[in-house]
Amino acid sequence: MAAPDAFHLASVFGILGNIVAFMVYLAPLPTFYRIFKKKSTEGFQSIPYSVALFSAMLMLYYAFLKTNAFMLITINSVGCIIETSYLVMYMIYAPAKTRIYTAKLLVLFNVGVYGVIILSTYLIPNHFLRIKVVGWISVVFSVSVFAAPLSIMRLVIRTRSVEFMSFPLSFCLTLCAVMWFFYGLLVRDLFIAAPNILGFAFGLAQMIMYLMFKNSKKSVLPEFSLNQIPNVVAVNDIVASDSQLKTEDTKKSSEAEENQSTESMTNDSRAEDAAADEPNESIV
Repeated sequence: MAAPDAFHLASVFGILGNIVAFMVYLAPLPTFYRIFKKKSTEGFQSIPYSVALFSAMLMLYYAFLKTNAFMLITINSVGCIIETSYLVMYMIYAPAKTRIYTAKLLVLFNVGVYGVIILSTYLIPNHFLRIKVVGWISVVFSVSVFAAPLSIMRLVIRTRSVEFMSFPLSFCLTLCAVMWFFYGLLVRDLFIAAPNILGFAFGLAQMIMYLMFKNSKKSVLPEFSLNQIPNVVAVNDIVASDSQLKTEDTKKSSEAEENQSTESMTNDSRAEDAAADEPNESIV
């Protein structure tokens, strides 16, 4: 029995790569089900899905420039549809500020930058040079797809919580990187094989981080009352007694002032009566 040649092995890894890549695209489904159920995007970000859509569009353009790239065309076409669906749902339930930011990001990259890349490379007369230029651009953004969850990794380190990190997505990204690396290696396509080396490293790092922090909890200080502290209780008693003494002194001083004002009013009235009687005595 003849050993399978590079073409057949490449086809096998290409099919496996399509299957696993499809799983990668479906991995965020629990996340978006949660968004749909709670009607809120919570702490989830749109950057990974925006970058994934842009990368799929770019790889689709690269596949059309190449020959015999059916494996790339199929999975990236599906990827564009799925990522667009995710972004539409995200923008429906995102806050206004986040929605505007996501829209600007899509217009900037998926319309502006993508259009500039197509127009500028279309002007290159040499077809093979055009493929090489688009290939290098695809490498940069393919690495960005794997590196996009770094913002989530930073959030995990800061909060010590994996609530917003998807382990199925990290696992599928790692497995997908392995499949497409061997596919690119067998078809001798550096632009497919190279970024998946970093993709494997990033995916492995995310899984390790998930395992490190999955059981960790945020440290929360227990709530307590100041009256539970003996010294504070004593101070409170002293303050209360001082305030009570001050209140008594205030009452005494106010009573004294009232008595003085009453006496002065009585003396004034007596003086007025005496003054009124004097003319009568002189007349008599």
